[in-house]
Amino acid sequence: MSWQLNSASLVALLLATARTSAWLVVCPPFNSRLIPAQVKALLSLAIGLLVTPGLVDSAPPVTAGALIESAIQQVAVGLALGFLTMLCFAAVKAAGDLLDLFGGFALAQAFDPLSTTQSSVFGRFFNLVAVTLLFVSDGHQMVLRGFTRSFETLPLDGALSLESLSRLLSHGLDDLFIAALQIAGPLIAVLFCTDVALGLLNRVAPSLNAFAIGLPAKILLTMSLAGFTLVMLPHALDGIVDKAVAMVVRLAGG
Repeated sequence: MSWQLNSASLVALLLATARTSAWLVVCPPFNSRLIPAQVKALLSLAIGLLVTPGLVDSAPPVTAGALIESAIQQVAVGLALGFLTMLCFAAVKAAGDLLDLFGGFALAQAFDPLSTTQSSVFGRFFNLVAVTLLFVSDGHQMVLRGFTRSFETLPLDGALSLESLSRLLSHGLDDLFIAALQIAGPLIAVLFCTDVALGLLNRVAPSLNAFAIGLPAKILLTMSLAGFTLVMLPHALDGIVDKAVAMVVRLAGG
């Protein structure tokens, strides 16, 4: 019994796995350290096996130079697609960071071993809630589907448009700030009015030292009204998922 291996299929599988692996490194929620590296490797291989039949015709010739060049290009494409998705989902954490800043919780920052960065209270909490909602609502399947479509619109012999990438990055930054303000905006407005009221009280009765009770009052308001912000999170997350998938497909030329 003999086995015959198609070299074009093997090259297509390896390059598709390279793009997928680079995408999983930076794309939320798969970039979380809660997902073991072995699971990410198997997932990238599974996606590569799924899309390989449609990539055989666009596989480069089996030469060292062509393979190295194509592998670098696929890694760059995967990182670019993953970074666009991460940029969209960063709006949720940015909304939590804004609440921490205006509510006084920014003083309670601590080291987060999962992201290896300094994380504040609501920023980390909103991120965990968003990841949970994403898996519960099957939003991660939409993200995966948007990425797999990139192999149809941007095959192995396709070139990534740097002009489209720069334009999407600039629009993505604008959308990030807008989405963060939409999520945390109402509570930020309440906290701002609280600061104004404390300032006026301090001007009217300086002996009361209104700012001494300002921080506890803002913390109490933030804890009391944070639930209203969480109510808006599922709707905002749906829009973020749709926008992330649309940006990935647009960058891939779809």
